[in-house]
Amino acid sequence: MLIIQLILFCALFTLMVKIAVGNNALNGLYFYPKPVQEKVYELGLTDRKTVAEKKKRFMFPFVAILAIALILIIRVWNGIHTFKEAYLQALLFLEVMNWYDGIVIDRLWVGHDSFWIIPGTEEIPFVQTWSQVLKKRIILTLIWIAGASIIAGIVCIL
Repeated sequence: MLIIQLILFCALFTLMVKIAVGNNALNGLYFYPKPVQEKVYELGLTDRKTVAEKKKRFMFPFVAILAIALILIIRVWNGIHTFKEAYLQALLFLEVMNWYDGIVIDRLWVGHDSFWIIPGTEEIPFVQTWSQVLKKRIILTLIWIAGASIIAGIVCIL
């Protein structure tokens, strides 16, 4: 059952990213490295204020929905009530999501789908290298060690 839940959680993650960008990669410009963003601004395809607003409109619901989904999976679906069990499950889900994002989203989807190439920026690398993915995911692994305790605490309060 846990495998199915992890797949559904990652599917929710992917769906929310797809909804955020819609049919235009520019809608997710805040995901791109700074050199790509700067080139897009230079080309006049969008502006900083618009990108900042889109990022705000995406990130808050994105984090909130994933957190609520995770809490519901742990507390309601799995019936977990203790901090230790909730912490371990939250950590598992957050770490799987972390590595899924780096490998499946960043390297496979973004790295192999021409949808993500913004016209006029083709010469600028925008897909993270494997070493960049590894570094970022290790840092996020450490962050999620702490973040899982927040989820577990909420699960226990409910």
